[in-house]
Amino acid sequence: PFLTLGEMGRSTMGRPLYYLSAGSGPRRVFFTAGIHANEWITVPLMFKFIEELAISFARGGEMCATDIRALLQNVTIYFAPALNPDGMDLVTGELKEGLYFASAKAMAENYPDVPFPSGWKANIAGTDLNLQFPAGWEEARAIKFSQGFVSPGPRDYVGKTPLSARESHALYDFTLQLAPELILAYHTQGKVIFWQYLDYEPQGARELADELGKISGYGVENTPYDSGFAGYKDWFISQFDRPGYTIEAGLGANPLPLSQFDDIYKENRCLMIRAAMG
Repeated sequence: PFLTLGEMGRSTMGRPLYYLSAGSGPRRVFFTAGIHANEWITVPLMFKFIEELAISFARGGEMCATDIRALLQNVTIYFAPALNPDGMDLVTGELKEGLYFASAKAMAENYPDVPFPSGWKANIAGTDLNLQFPAGWEEARAIKFSQGFVSPGPRDYVGKTPLSARESHALYDFTLQLAPELILAYHTQGKVIFWQYLDYEPQGARELADELGKISGYGVENTPYDSGFAGYKDWFISQFDRPGYTIEAGLGANPLPLSQFDDIYKENRCLMIRAAMG
C-alpha cells in the first residue's frame, strides 16, 4: 500500500513503461532511470532506493537523518525506473533471438566500432531516447550527424523528428501531466552532476546542485557542448524553468559491473533524499 503503480505508455515492443509513486505531499519530484540500455545498473539503483524508502516508512524510521513519514507528508516522489526495457534486455542477453534482435544486430553492423550488444544505448529501434526532446533537437541532429550517427543504430541517432520514439513521447507526456518541481535523470558514468541547459538558471538550481555534489562526492559541471542538446533534462529546464539534473553515476566503461553497485548506491541514496526535499 506504500506504492502506487501506473503506466506511462508502451515501449517499441509493446511492454509497459511503469511509474511508481510514494508519498502524499503537494511537492512533486520525479526520478528516472534506465533510459540508455547499457546504463541498466541505474534500474536496480532506483529499486533499492524505493525498497529502503518503503522499509523506513513502514517502521517509522529515518534515512539520511530524515524522518521518512514526515518527508512523504510533504512530498510525493514519482519514479520511472526502467524507461528502455527492450534495449536493456538486448544488452543483458535476455533478448537474443527473434525479429527485434535480428534487426538490432543488422543496425549495429553499420557501426562496427560500437561493440554489440554491450555498446547499445538506444531503444530497440535504434533511436537514442535521450536525444529526442524538443530542446535544441536540430543542434543535436547537426552534431551527431557530423560525428557519423546518421541512421538508426546502437547510439547517438536522434530519430527522424523530436519525440518520434514511443518511449520518449511517453516520458514527455507524463512529465507535462505531472509538472514536477524537480527531476533527476540517472545515467552512467563519470561521477558528475550536470545541472544547466544553455543560459537557463532556475532559482536555487546551482545551490542545490552543489549540495548534491557534496553529499555524493560527485563533481558539478556544465554539460559538454556536444552532449548539451535534446536531452530530457535540457527540455525539462527549458519547459518549466525548474531544477533538473542529470546524474552520471559510477566510473568506467558502460555497462558498469555489478561490483560497483554498492558504492553507487551509497553515493546516491542521500542525494535522492536531499533532492526530494528541494
